[in-house]
Amino acid sequence: MPQKPRSDAQDNRDRILEAARALFSADGLDVPMREIARRAGVGPATLYRHFPAKRTLIAEAFEERLNACRAIVDEGCADPDPWRGLCLVIEKICELHARDRGFTEAFLSTLPGAPDVAGRAYTVKAVAALARRAQDAGRLRPDFVLDDLLLVLMANKGIHAASTAARVAASRRFAALALQAFETCPHHAPLPPAARPAPAAPAGP
Repeated sequence: MPQKPRSDAQDNRDRILEAARALFSADGLDVPMREIARRAGVGPATLYRHFPAKRTLIAEAFEERLNACRAIVDEGCADPDPWRGLCLVIEKICELHARDRGFTEAFLSTLPGAPDVAGRAYTVKAVAALARRAQDAGRLRPDFVLDDLLLVLMANKGIHAASTAARVAASRRFAALALQAFETCPHHAPLPPAARPAPAAPAGP
């Protein structure tokens, strides 16, 4: 049977989510709701009818990234070698965050009344257990704490480059350097290729 055409309301919702993902990824979570409505080609009233609060829009916009983050953590935790699993988690999460600035902000910030937007609670609990296993195996330095991983993500967020590909390349090298610092007896494997970061854009008046 032919598919039932989507309603105008569903079309509007899809355009709002597409616009929000693009703007959050490029500019972070401070993008005004009016700008999202303008990009989506709808009026502010239509936007607020679908998403009465910005936190609900953020949660739905990042659902795909959330699923990817959970899949990375599950893959790392399933590795019988906890150090190798932890390396995979840090490398892939840094890359995921390098591709989407808004997702990083959602992960690192706490929005009043928001759900667990970026799956932070799940990720932190799972990575903490994986880190304890890596410490027990003697591969992760014993003074490592989860705040160290949050510091890595905060620093990773500060990487600026001329393109997404260059930002991801710089993020891979940064993650490799961080992992060498975390390892009990680093073997200093070759680093990924260097990428020239770009200076941060000057703040507006």
